[in-house]
Amino acid sequence: MSKVKNFIEELRWRGMLHDMVPGTEDMLNKGMCTGYIGFDPTSDSLGVGNLVQIMTLLHFQRAGHKPVALVGGATGMVGDPSGKSAERNLLSEELLQHNLSSQKKQLEKFLDFNCGENAALIVNNYDWFKEFKFLDFIREVGKHISINYMLAKDSVKNRLENGMSFTEFSYQLVQGYDFYYLYHHHGVRLQMGGSDQWGNIVTGTELLRRKSSSDDAFALTTPLIKKADGTKFGKTESGNIWLDPKKTSPYRFYQFWLNAGDADIKTYMRIFSLKSKEEIEAMETEQDAAPHLRTMQKALAAEITTRVHGEHEYKMAVEATNILFGNATTEALKVFSESTLLDIFDGLPQFEIPLSVIENGIPIIDLLAEKTKIFPSKGEARKMIQGGGVSLNKFKVENTELTVAQSQLINGKYLLVQKGKKNYFLIIAS
Repeated sequence: MSKVKNFIEELRWRGMLHDMVPGTEDMLNKGMCTGYIGFDPTSDSLGVGNLVQIMTLLHFQRAGHKPVALVGGATGMVGDPSGKSAERNLLSEELLQHNLSSQKKQLEKFLDFNCGENAALIVNNYDWFKEFKFLDFIREVGKHISINYMLAKDSVKNRLENGMSFTEFSYQLVQGYDFYYLYHHHGVRLQMGGSDQWGNIVTGTELLRRKSSSDDAFALTTPLIKKADGTKFGKTESGNIWLDPKKTSPYRFYQFWLNAGDADIKTYMRIFSLKSKEEIEAMETEQDAAPHLRTMQKALAAEITTRVHGEHEYKMAVEATNILFGNATTEALKVFSESTLLDIFDGLPQFEIPLSVIENGIPIIDLLAEKTKIFPSKGEARKMIQGGGVSLNKFKVENTELTVAQSQLINGKYLLVQKGKKNYFLIIAS
C-alpha cells in the first residue's frame, strides 16, 4: 500500500483539518496508529455527506495507519443530538442489522480490508452494549463524567431551550464509552469525525483519562463542508445524494459532481479526489485559464463515480449525459433502464397519450400538434420539420409524412422529442 509521508500534513493541504488534541501529530508520526470514525446507521446507504469521513479514513490508511469504521448499532437506537433540532426516530434491531451490512459493502469500495496489519476493520457498538446493564453503565461510566461537563457541550446547550430527552443527553456517554472500549480491545488511540462531533469525541478522551488514567488517547476533526452559497453539501432539490444506485442512480450521482459550481470545485477536488497536490494544482491552473471547459468537474465526476459505481456505470452515465447535452444516437437510448431514463428526462415537459393512439401508427404532425401541444399548430410543426429542427429519439425527422409506430417507443413507453437545439419533450404512451 502506498504510504503518505504525514497524515496530518495530507489533511492540511487538502483543507480537511479543523481541530486536534495537542500531541496528535507527534503520536501519528511515531508509527502505525489505529483510529476510528463512527457512522450513523439510520439508513441502509451512506450519502455523499459521509464522504468526507470516508475519505479521512482512506487517507489514514494510505498513510500506513489502521482505520476502523464504527457503525453505531447501539447509538442508532439512541440518537445523536449533535447538529439536530429534534429527536430522531429509534430503529429496530432487525432494521439496524440490514443497514449495517449495506453500509459495509459501500465502505469496502474505499477501504482495504485485506492488506495485512493495517487492514481496515468494521465494528458495531451494539456488540458491546447489548449485554451492558443500565446500573452497570451508570456505575462504570456515568460516575466519571460530571453533569457540568456534559452541560457545557454545544450539542447539549443548543437543545436545552426546547428540551431534550435523557436518552439524547446520555448520548455523549455512550460515544465516550465506544472510545474507551476500542482503546482497550482494539488498541484504538485516535477518534476522528466532523467538527460538530468534537464534544462527543473529547468525552471519550476524558473518560479514558479519568477511568483508566490514560493520557495517550487523541482526537481530530474535519471541517463541515458547505457550498459557496451557504447551503448544505450533499443536498439537492430532490433530496440527498446516496451511494446506493437504487436510491440515487449512477447518472444522477455523476451529474451531482459534474454540476458542481466553479466556486466549489477546487475545494471538492482536494477533499474527494486521490490526486496528488501537484496534479490538483496543475488542474486548478488549467481551470482558471478555461473555466468553461469544466475540466475539474469532469475529472472529479469520473473519479468518484467510477470508485462508487464502477467503470461501466461511469461510462453509461457519460453516455446518458450525451443524450440531452451531446450527440447521442437512437440506439444509445435503448440501453438504459427505465429508472435511468426517468432520471435523464427528469424536469422535461411531459405529455401522456393512450398507448392505443400509437399502436396502429400516427402521423408525426398529428402527434406533435394534436395529441400533444409540443407545437401550437400543424403548420408550425411541418415548417420546423422541413427546416431540420425536429428529432425523435435523437433521430432527425426529415419527412413530414412520417408515421410514428409503437416499435419506436423506448422501453415500450417513451418518445423523446427535440424541438430546435435545446428544447426537449417527453411523450409517455400508457
